[in-house]
Amino acid sequence: MSSSEGMMLPLQLQPALGDVVVALLRDMISEGRFQPGEHLKEAEIAAALNVSRGPVRQAFVQLEAEGHVELRRHRGAFVSTLTAGDVEEVHTLRTAIEQLAAERACTRMGEREFADLDAVLAEMKAAAGPVAPADAVRLDLRFHDVIYAAADHQRVLRVWTSIRSQVSFFLHTRNVNFPDFARVGHAEHLELRNALALADPQAARAAVDKHMSGAYLRLKKLDLPRGAE
Repeated sequence: MSSSEGMMLPLQLQPALGDVVVALLRDMISEGRFQPGEHLKEAEIAAALNVSRGPVRQAFVQLEAEGHVELRRHRGAFVSTLTAGDVEEVHTLRTAIEQLAAERACTRMGEREFADLDAVLAEMKAAAGPVAPADAVRLDLRFHDVIYAAADHQRVLRVWTSIRSQVSFFLHTRNVNFPDFARVGHAEHLELRNALALADPQAARAAVDKHMSGAYLRLKKLDLPRGAE
């Protein structure tokens, strides 16, 4: 018998069930399929996903740590309500890390990275009429993912990954209330792309600051609760 005969091939690793449930619920919240303040009923979600209540309960704990869910003693899990404080904190943190990412990325990006940006821009330009908020968010995040990857800074990438789902939720709220992505999405991202192509860190930093302020100023127009003082 050859050395390969009788050798067991490694099983393909599958995501843990709890991680799958977390991802599903995170996407549903980010896409607005659950409303702010809505009670997430553990038994109903478990039945809908055809899982036991354990993975759902674990998912609630993870989603609370990410800021998507609020766990109330003896009452259960509720979708977090977006507050003015949340918007300000995530905006300032994202601006800081994206400025750093853009400063680094603009001197490291090559043909492949710009081709990736241009592919997203082509989809944005092709969008006509009302764009579904989920589609606008998907394109927006794909564009910025390229910048973070090109920055070649693992810690910045980890911070971006940790807040990306919250940014998704904020962008969805912005696109629901200000459905102008078909008009401004391509133009605003093209301006940022062209600034990165200058390979000038200062220009990249300024472009990010201008780009980030657009969504932030729109969200500030909403009558959001102030949150905890």
